[in-house]
Amino acid sequence: MSVKTSTKTSTFRTTSIITAACAASLVLSVLPAHADSIQATYASVTSTGSLGNNAAPGGKVTRSQAISRAQVWVDQKVPYSSNGLEAPYSWWSDSKTGGRYRQDCSGFVSMAWQLNSSRTTLSLPAVSAEISKWDLKPGDVLNSNDHVVLFAGWRDKSAGTFNYYQESSRSRPTNYNTDGNLYASSLASHPTSSYSALRYDNIAEDTVPVTPASRVHVEVVGADGGMHNTDADYAAGQWSGTWTAMGGSALKALTSAVTGNTMHVFALGSTGRVYTKDANYTTGQWSSGWQEVPGDFQGATAISASSTGNQVHLEVLGAGGVMHNTDADYGTGQWTGVWADMGGTGLKALTTAVTGSTMHVYAVGAEGQVFTRDANYGTGQWTGWQNVPGGFLGATDIAASSTGTQVHLEVLGAGGVMHNTDADYGTGQWTGVWADMGGTGLKALTTAVTSSTMHVYAIGAGGEVFTRDANYATGQWTGWQSVPGSESGATAITASTTK
Repeated sequence: MSVKTSTKTSTFRTTSIITAACAASLVLSVLPAHADSIQATYASVTSTGSLGNNAAPGGKVTRSQAISRAQVWVDQKVPYSSNGLEAPYSWWSDSKTGGRYRQDCSGFVSMAWQLNSSRTTLSLPAVSAEISKWDLKPGDVLNSNDHVVLFAGWRDKSAGTFNYYQESSRSRPTNYNTDGNLYASSLASHPTSSYSALRYDNIAEDTVPVTPASRVHVEVVGADGGMHNTDADYAAGQWSGTWTAMGGSALKALTSAVTGNTMHVFALGSTGRVYTKDANYTTGQWSSGWQEVPGDFQGATAISASSTGNQVHLEVLGAGGVMHNTDADYGTGQWTGVWADMGGTGLKALTTAVTGSTMHVYAVGAEGQVFTRDANYGTGQWTGWQNVPGGFLGATDIAASSTGTQVHLEVLGAGGVMHNTDADYGTGQWTGVWADMGGTGLKALTTAVTSSTMHVYAIGAGGEVFTRDANYATGQWTGWQSVPGSESGATAITASTTK
């Protein structure tokens, strides 16, 4: 609805009307018996109602509050302003959402955001900031000169589909819709390209109690070529103290990633084929056996996996040291089934870490240099390869973990000594220095994070498994210690964290 308001007074102009705004129909809705709707040129907002905790209008509103407020108007079948675009307008008030708010598209959004007045599509940007459409969250809006809808959540973000609320027509009361699509030509009868995504300045993220991830699961390829598993609960300070044989034979490399509370393990077989099995740490169940990852890849020499939401992104090095990528959506159970050539040449080792919706890939080059590139899964864009600052040479293995916006990168250099460097992707800065972190004769590395602590796991010269911690809240490192269980003969290692 794009009725214009004066910046000097609270009265609405009736002389400037945008044609077809909010798709007003000539069919009138009948007010429900419990309605509290009046006809007026202007009405003040005096309350945010019980859903706003009766706070002053114009203050903070959480995303869940905005959605709950929108649902009230759907449940009460609040009709569109009976006079459409011409004053006097219809104004609604109820005990849950307060009010009064104008009964049109922008009045509806003003209500959901519990603003102190009913704004228009032209004035909503004054209390909000434009964001990428791909960053939309429940409680944000898609706004054009002619219409505005309240974003209610993604149906399938990769397909651009979403749900939304709107107050749109005198032929239909406030409604909830499941047909939103950013790739469609129109949204609510207006060109999709005409909408901008807006985030209310006073929107607040919901504070959801989070159970901190405290369990780390360490997998190695043992002397028998099969996978072996042990677990640590860092909240309790306990290791299982045993290494359990998990099957497989002639495995060459391991990696793992987590979606929800399920760990997905990926392994390279003797011919470089890629296999996977899962461990659900909510139920305590492992999948029955190894399955080949779709796409029929052969000849892989290194592997790394990371997750963004329900998606797992799997990278391998193939012939000539070229990186290849495939993806799985564990929400839908679908793999792309294709291994995309991602370039690079002569690469020898891989690792990945995630900050936000961006996956950072790190690779060891032919001379042991360290390279990186990014994949932003919010925009679908990849960057090219770049050198990691610090000029490291001679790396033989690599591991990465993230704490917040920081990524901590470890490599093994000459003599099997570990070296560390860090990047802050919030500021775009690297330390530019590779610090000698000790150890000798180490052959393979992996890392996992609980809270603000990074746990490093390494395979020693005799295949023993060692660990040390870096607490990034205090800046303190511990020394190397043996992982309980007396595993020996390990040749590859991975670690993941679950609750």
